[in-house]
This record gives sequence, structure tokens and C-alpha cells, in this order.
Amino acid sequence: MAVMSPIDFDAEYLRHKVRETYDRVARDPYATYHFHRGPAYAGDYLGYDPAELAALPPISVDRFAGVGNPFAAGDIHPGETILDHACGAGTDLLIAARRTGPEGRAIGVDMTPMMRECAELGAQLAGLADRVEIRDGRYETLPVPDASIDVVISNGVVNLAPDKTRVFREIYRVLKPGGRLYLADVVVARELTLDARANPDLWAACIAGALVEEELPAIAKSVGLRRGRLIGCYDCFRNTSAADKVAKDLKVHGVTFFAVK
Repeated sequence: MAVMSPIDFDAEYLRHKVRETYDRVARDPYATYHFHRGPAYAGDYLGYDPAELAALPPISVDRFAGVGNPFAAGDIHPGETILDHACGAGTDLLIAARRTGPEGRAIGVDMTPMMRECAELGAQLAGLADRVEIRDGRYETLPVPDASIDVVISNGVVNLAPDKTRVFREIYRVLKPGGRLYLADVVVARELTLDARANPDLWAACIAGALVEEELPAIAKSVGLRRGRLIGCYDCFRNTSAADKVAKDLKVHGVTFFAVK
């Protein structure tokens, strides 16, 4: 369904809307948005460890806007190299950096300059700047070499991609043999209408580009990833304005997904 955007879809307008939205979140995380944010949401809705969140600087955790918990997919081992795929202000990135330890590396990639600034400052304040690196980039062309990453983390961004096969191929490219994908994203229970899928504003709301749940393992398999499986389920849009934009039978929700190269 949403593996590829419709013909004549304005992907550049979508990119502009997404960058504009997350620039606003970086500057003012406490304003009104169509999605939840912050450490209370991450703990109460998504099952993050409150103590682990409390140990991170507010400049990162207050801007957290994920849709699931990628760490439910598996462990981060000491010394591993982690890539946070559209890292935002860096909550998942800093958690991964703590878990990989001083011998590991955590690379955050994001296209929004203000979010990168927040992530860089968050790494400094957390005492993790020695193992964290923030890079400008997009998920279609990740700025890392082939087969260089042990774990790719992604939280709430694949649904925004007009060409999801390209994004999954890029994840496959950067993973080492045996490397793992820990992904959280938005899925739906049935296909959206073509009109809805052609609306960049609904894409920017993390809904129109969401895959049907069964398509997530299928697209991962199509690029060569193995052992794909859904793990967690999250009511991430509960009590938000986004839930009012779509039919109830879509059952928009977040999931955690695991796969390995």
C-alpha cells in the first residue's frame, strides 16, 4: 500500500513539512502538536525505563516523539556500533550510547539542523560526547560505509518515507552481516484510500504513509533481511488530534519490529 507514494506525490513538500514540524518541536517541545512527546509519554505509553530516561538531559528527552520502543526488539551489547536512523534530539541515541559503553559508538543521523543541535548538546550534558557522533543526512542515503553498523535503531520515521523499499535497502546496506534492525513505527489495519495517501499533510501526520501491519515483515524480507517479526504494540496516538483525522477501523498504532541481516 504505502511502500511507494502515489504517482505525482509531492515528496519535496512532504520533506519540507516534516523538517518544519520537527524544527518547531526542537525549538518548543511544549507547544501543541498532533503527537505526544516527552519522558512521561515514553514511560507510560511505550514502556521505557523511567530511571533510564531520568538520567538523560531534558534537552533530549523533552523532545522525544517516538511511536514505540525499539529496545524491546533486543539488547545493545558493549562495544557495538549503533546507528540511530533519524535520531531527533537523541533520546534513543543516548540510551544506546550508554548501553554500548566506552568502547562502542553511537551515530545519530537527522536532516533537521535544530534537532541535531539538541542531540549534540544532549550528548555533551550526558557525558557521552566521546562515543556519540551526530551527522547530517537522510534515511534514503545514510552517511555511513557499507557493512559498518551492528544495530540500526529507527523510531517513528519509516512511515514518513515516500519510497520505503529504498529506505530498507539502505538499512540493509549499512548493517554488518548478522547486524540487527530494531525498528518502531506506525502501522494500520487496512489500506488507506488513494486520496488519503496522496495528501502530504496526512503523511506528515505519520498516518497516510503507514504500512499495513503485515507489509512490514514483507518489505524487510524483500531487501534481504531475515527473521523479521513484530514484537510490541503501542497505542501511541491515544488522546491526540491525529486519532481524529482517520477512520476508527484503521486502528492506527505503533509496533516494534526486529530483523537481522
